[in-house]
Amino acid sequence: MNGAESLIRTLVAGGVEVCFANPGTSEMHLVDAIDRVPGIRPVLGLFEGVCSGAADGYGRMADKPACTLFHLGPGLGNALANLHNARRAASPLLNIVGDHATYHRRFDAPLTSDVEGVARPMSDWMRSVRESGALAADGAAALAAAKGPPGRVASLIIPADCAWGGASGPAPIPAAEPRPAPDDKAVDDAVAVLRAASQGGRHVALFVGAEALRGEALETLGRIAAATGVRTICDTFAARIERGAGRPVVERLPYFPEDAVKLLAGLTDLILVGVKAPVTFFAYPDQPSETAPEACHRHVLVEPGGAVAPALAAIAEALGAGSGAVRRAGLVRPGLPSGKLDPTKVATILAAMLPEDAVVSDEGLTASFGCFSATVNAPSHSWLTITGGAIGQGLPLSVGLAIACPDRPVVCLHGDGGAMYTIQALWTQAREGLGVKTIVFSNRRYSILQMELMRLGAGNPGPKALGMFDLGRPDLDWVSLARGMGVPATRAETAEEMAAQFRAALAEPGPALIEAVV
Repeated sequence: MNGAESLIRTLVAGGVEVCFANPGTSEMHLVDAIDRVPGIRPVLGLFEGVCSGAADGYGRMADKPACTLFHLGPGLGNALANLHNARRAASPLLNIVGDHATYHRRFDAPLTSDVEGVARPMSDWMRSVRESGALAADGAAALAAAKGPPGRVASLIIPADCAWGGASGPAPIPAAEPRPAPDDKAVDDAVAVLRAASQGGRHVALFVGAEALRGEALETLGRIAAATGVRTICDTFAARIERGAGRPVVERLPYFPEDAVKLLAGLTDLILVGVKAPVTFFAYPDQPSETAPEACHRHVLVEPGGAVAPALAAIAEALGAGSGAVRRAGLVRPGLPSGKLDPTKVATILAAMLPEDAVVSDEGLTASFGCFSATVNAPSHSWLTITGGAIGQGLPLSVGLAIACPDRPVVCLHGDGGAMYTIQALWTQAREGLGVKTIVFSNRRYSILQMELMRLGAGNPGPKALGMFDLGRPDLDWVSLARGMGVPATRAETAEEMAAQFRAALAEPGPALIEAVV
């Protein structure tokens, strides 16, 4: 048995089922081992950023790591933007990165680079393998690190000779690091603040993330809010939110600073549950970086990566919070709009037609902001956002979502500019037969950047400045682009066309794309 086979057998035993891959020459023995050892499904991406984004989506929904397979430093470098998003999402993810054979590095061949230096900024854990006999144990340690709280990006760098050299067999997987137990003092402090709020003495909000936005923890959060009358708010770009009909309602922090400041105005206390205190995405002249009032007391119930569910359960028990008065979203299907298409009408169509138990990958940015609020009363669904702000996540994320949740409908909302970053994901959707329904908001510009230019007071922009945000000359033809990658596509310019095309796409298996001209 060689090192590569010992690694793959270790990963299979540790529960890894999918490898999002874009390999090269130095990874050939790993490719061969994936072929020979049953248990891992290889998914080819035509760009490494597709692989890292897909692994992020898979990890968010499967709650376990997929692995990636990248070719040396340049290949890993192509994946970094979506690894940044994955870290911000706290997704469990294991990168396998090939390197030159140990004895070959000194010759400084053209693809030689500082692979560790490339990996370090976007990795929570990193190790370079030193010998083939240690590869399985190093892989086991990497997998345990990826599974550690709150979900980590682990990168294992494997010189080619460590993959082809001899090994004795697979290694056992160490137990993942447990989540820290709730802090009794933090729980007591939160209970006291919440009791004061219920008696009208404080203006309190729970600012929540991680598990508090799904499953039993979300239900507990709803009970606490009902018992105390406090507000529950999540970050603008949360990793995963379970929402829709029947689910407790959580407010979303607005993106623009003045709107976030307005939402949080008057708070005396902010209880942080698995997240940091809210800040603006960027600095703005004469605007605060923190959006909660300066005088507002910040109480850390659970640090990011901590035990959110047990902490909320302890608070609910202390408060005697029942389930009778939880504020839940009701099922409301709006009527279909008509006339010329715009983002609001797309949002209304989505609210009217979103399937039960759908998974939504949202990178529509300015164009899709209205979709989130419009779908609060849609059938229950999961909503995933661009956690780290590095655009080009939505399409790859949808690949990972569809593979993690093969029995759930997947809808991808995407701006046209960001979608061009990782358009190769459409090819992977077609190749794998993934039922992703993509809506591209075709406004032919980087609209968010136009807004930010004005908001930052950058003078009176002229044609050269505005041209840097303009996607015309020539216009992107999304129907042709998608069909060229094997994805059926249509174009909608009216609400009637959009509704008919979305209905038809949902009725068919496999991927589909609608260019929504807005």
